[in-house]
Amino acid sequence: MDLQKLLKIVAIVIGVISIFFLGSIISTGDEAIKAGEASGTIDVFMNVSYIILGIAVLVVLIFSVLNLVSNTAGLKNTLMGVGAFVVLALLCYFGFATGVETTLKDGDILSESGSKLVGAGLYLFYFLAVIAGGIMLGFGIKKMAK
Repeated sequence: MDLQKLLKIVAIVIGVISIFFLGSIISTGDEAIKAGEASGTIDVFMNVSYIILGIAVLVVLIFSVLNLVSNTAGLKNTLMGVGAFVVLALLCYFGFATGVETTLKDGDILSESGSKLVGAGLYLFYFLAVIAGGIMLGFGIKKMAK
């Protein structure tokens, strides 16, 4: 049995277990969940989902690092991309974002640094969206020119 068949079987088993958990949550009902009567059930399912998410992230990271180590050209390109992202993030934080202490709706206070971090994240998102759009437009024009 090869690895692809084994992974497919594992994915099917996880899918069936997930369907069972979903059915259990749905059968509990909205009112019981809102009233807190089913908090133990929901906590168990949330912990299981956190564990599965952690395992998935760990597996992805392990195989990504193994692939990068075996391919030096890919490692160089990845490090250049990560470096460019970090430079753009620092530029957004120190160059564009401004922070103002803000009172939130629930009465908590968002600090100046927190506000600046949110602003930097928004600027970073806008810059990355423009860059991605420009790249897609450039390749579209290049393809139409051929």
